[in-house]
Amino acid sequence: MHLVLFLIFAAFCLAGAINLLLQSHPINSALSLIVVMSSLAVLYLLLGAEFLAAAQIIVYAGAVMVLFTFVVMLLNVGEEEKTHGSRVAKVIGFPAVAVILGVVATIVLETQKHLAGVSLSDGVTTTQDLSRVLFHELLLPFELTSVLILIAILGAVALARKEGHS
Repeated sequence: MHLVLFLIFAAFCLAGAINLLLQSHPINSALSLIVVMSSLAVLYLLLGAEFLAAAQIIVYAGAVMVLFTFVVMLLNVGEEEKTHGSRVAKVIGFPAVAVILGVVATIVLETQKHLAGVSLSDGVTTTQDLSRVLFHELLLPFELTSVLILIAILGAVALARKEGHS
């Protein structure tokens, strides 16, 4: 069942990446990048890296994509065209979502049966261990990354500001 989930979400990841490159509108590209980041989070879950999956969703699919969307909107790339959606997305998308939800529900029900008496071993790295490394040994690179993101936001605002406004 892990192989099936891997193949499904790897296909989503590749399709989102290809769609990211083919889109002409920046907002659609940002949405495709969210699909890629979310698919990567599921792949991390399949590898047993729950913390990385949560960080992928919170940091990349959440915060970074909101930042990208704000930058795109600040740059005022043009008027958004009104559409009623893609016919192909409706024909293929809704059945695909139903199939994926069915597969996920089957996996959840099957794993609950098999994991009744399973316990974690002592070799598991906890979030406390991970945070100790991140905020003690790697504090300087962590803070430098925060400063670089702040500089990127300020640069985007400075570039988007119109001439003549103070």
